[in-house]
Amino acid sequence: MDAPAAVAGASGAVDPQLQHFIEVETQKQRFQQLVHQMTELCWEKCMDKPGPKLDSRAETCFVNCVERFIDTSQFILNRLEQTQKSKPAFSESLSD
Repeated sequence: MDAPAAVAGASGAVDPQLQHFIEVETQKQRFQQLVHQMTELCWEKCMDKPGPKLDSRAETCFVNCVERFIDTSQFILNRLEQTQKSKPAFSESLSD
């Protein structure tokens, strides 16, 4: 059974709990993909050659890269929260 059919169930009505679960898992997957992309980007940018320990330039580069990642993630989360908060108001205005 595919995901939309599982969400709809036998009666054709959407199961809100299952739909929410799928949305949360999809967001987790997207976040994990972003983490992997950022890790790869920071690694390629900051590491010239692997060694037994990081030199100060590479360490500073990694710290800056991670801080930018955190800043970006926080911005995205805030934006998603704003979008979610505005959705119900928008859908309510359509039903008026």
